[in-house]
Formats: sequence, structure tokens, C-alpha cells
Amino acid sequence: MTKSEREKMAAGEWYTCVDPELDALRAAARRAVNQHNIMAPDERGRMAPPLEALFVAVAADAFVEAPFHCAYGMNITLGAGVYLNAGCTILDCASVVIGDGSMLGPGVHIYCAEHHKDVALRRAGLEIARPVTIGRDVWIGGGAIILAGVMIGDGAVVGAGAVVTKDVAPGATVVGNPARVR
Repeated sequence: MTKSEREKMAAGEWYTCVDPELDALRAAARRAVNQHNIMAPDERGRMAPPLEALFVAVAADAFVEAPFHCAYGMNITLGAGVYLNAGCTILDCASVVIGDGSMLGPGVHIYCAEHHKDVALRRAGLEIARPVTIGRDVWIGGGAIILAGVMIGDGAVVGAGAVVTKDVAPGATVVGNPARVR
């Protein structure tokens, strides 16, 4: 039996993102994100209900500022006390788990997709999804970028503007592009 592009994406295999089922899932996410971003803060509270409904799991006190963007939402898990500041983007074609007490500064981006290096295959929309895991009590400074497949250990600090291309050990502080232990 042939796997769907969504099944390939979920399995961490090469898939094409130019697919009607995936297009529909991204469209649903855009509608939920739009509701979150345009809702008055007092009405929205910690997160607009349509956005929260997309996520795998969300602790009762997780907070997502507007504006926010995600690709699917269906792969995002937010632990207790998680805070995402304004302008965060999560391209969640794979699992993104953000542990309890972790905080993301403004404009933090998390990218799970890696596009094919072959031009023709990339043009055809071929990509692979790798999960991102952020441990407990992690601080990620504004404008940092977390790339596909990265794990950030408990209590780590990622400096503002850092580009994290490799795993970060628990308690480590990383800065720069590419991010290095300070």
C-alpha cells in the first residue's frame, strides 16, 4: 500500500509538501492562526480557542502572544508555564515539544523541514521533517532560529539571534551563528 504524503511526513520520510491533504491542513492552521492574531487581547486571553484546538497538547497556563504563526499546529505540544512572545513562528511538519517553564523571546523561529538539496526535487516540493524538542526551563532569546532535528536540554539558554544547528546540552548557554557554547 502506498503511503500518503501526510503519512510520509509523519514517518520522517521524504515527502512532497505540494499535496492537497497537506494544503488543506495548512489552510485550517492559517484560519486558526488568523483568529488568534486578530482577536482582541482581552477576548483571546492566553490563546485563541481555534489555535489551541490545533495543538497536540497545551497546558492550561501556556501562553502564546500575537502575532504567531505555525504551519500545521497538529504537531505542537506546549508544557506548563510555556510562554511564546510576539512574532514566534513554528513550522511544525514534525513534532515540536516545548517543555514546562520554557520561554521563547520575540521573533523566535522553529523550523522542522529540510528541503532537498537537488534543485529539481526541491522545486517539486520534496522535503523531510525532523522533530524539535525543547526541554524544561529553557530560555530562547529573541530572534533565535532553531533548525530541524535539534534537541535543547533542560535549563539551557539560547542567546538572542543565535542559529541553533546542533543539540544543546542541559544547562548550556549557546550564542552566535552557528550557535556555540559560551
